[in-house]
Parts: sequence; C-alpha cells; structure tokens
Amino acid sequence: MLRYLRVLLELDSYQVETASNGSEALQRVREGCAPDAVLLDLQMPGMDGLKTLRRLLKLQPELKVIMCSGVDDPSEVRRSALLGAQAYLTKPVRHLYLSAAVERCLGPSLTKVAEKSLRPELVAAPSQCGKN
Repeated sequence: MLRYLRVLLELDSYQVETASNGSEALQRVREGCAPDAVLLDLQMPGMDGLKTLRRLLKLQPELKVIMCSGVDDPSEVRRSALLGAQAYLTKPVRHLYLSAAVERCLGPSLTKVAEKSLRPELVAAPSQCGKN
C-alpha cells in the first residue's frame, strides 16, 4: 500500500517518503520534521492510526491529517474527524480521491508547488525532514 500511494503522489509531483508505522512517524516529527500533512492508515503494526493521530496532533496541533482504511465504518470516520482528521479515504484509494483530499487539506496554492515532500505517513518539505 505504501508503494502504491507513493506512486500516486509522485504522479502529482510530490516528493514522497514513507514511514512504516506510527512510532516511526512520531519519531521523525520529534526529530524536527515539520510536515504539512499526514496520510495515516487506521490499522498499522504496533500503534494504530487513531493513537498516532492523537500523538501527532499533540506535537503539531495545526497538522493536516488524512486517514486511510480498508474499513468503511461510519463510526471510525466520525472518531477520526472528532480527533482532528480532515479527510477519510477508503482503500483501495483512488488517485482522484487522494489528490482531492490532499488539495483540500493543503489548499490549492500549496498543492501546486512541486517541492513538497508527501509521505503516506508524513508530508513535509525535504529541507525540514532529513530523510528522502
């Protein structure tokens, strides 16, 4: 799924990095990565997406988060929104829906800039995150 999302986002001119789980995503933010947005899976190894969402927003309250899940459960969508997620995508994620969600989160002016780094876990400018 990470590779698939990477390809879709690179087609939209984002430079993509991935984190394999919530703990890795949190560690990158703690180390100074300042993402514009996060694409976060609801079910991940170790820490789940909702717990990761809560912790990411404690570190960066203004962070834009798009949740992603293979489960189309209205209660999960509601919980995600109540915790601060701006969008919820159901897998398999369609390119059009992903592009629209990212644009909605970042705003049209930011999505036109190709120098962004978008991670299926984290979105940030390469100069702000050491790993590409």
